[in-house]
Amino acid sequence: MAMNNWFECKVKYEKTLETGTQKKVTEAYLVDAMTFTDAEARIIEEMTPFISGEFEVTAVKKARISELFQDPDGDKWYRCKVMFITLDEKSGLEKKSASTMLVQARSFQEAVKNLNDGMKGTMSDWEINTIAETTLMDVYGLEVKEVKEQQ
Repeated sequence: MAMNNWFECKVKYEKTLETGTQKKVTEAYLVDAMTFTDAEARIIEEMTPFISGEFEVTAVKKARISELFQDPDGDKWYRCKVMFITLDEKSGLEKKSASTMLVQARSFQEAVKNLNDGMKGTMSDWEINTIAETTLMDVYGLEVKEVKEQQ
């Protein structure tokens, strides 16, 4: 399974509001890319069809996301900090290591459910540390093409 390289990109443009007035907005998106340059190119490619007029990519930063759980019905993204609990063999003490995951959902309660569903079958013990709604508008992953071997 390929490791994702997530980058958070901020895009500034003039948005037409429901009232018909124009307003300058800066929105955050997440893209899967190889490098910062690649991330900027990807967000430009993804945004061009949706934005009439000019826009600029104002920021590109690395996002440390270890796992992403998508829900086609979800319209929000939640950043979840999960603590994996392991036992230190020598000292016998519990050791916790943090991992950040993104969960798509319609509500906070649904984010908890989707995270729990996504984590089913995880071999190690874990607990939810925090869940917070993000300002992410959308996430653009790389399409993984599966090659079926002919037998």
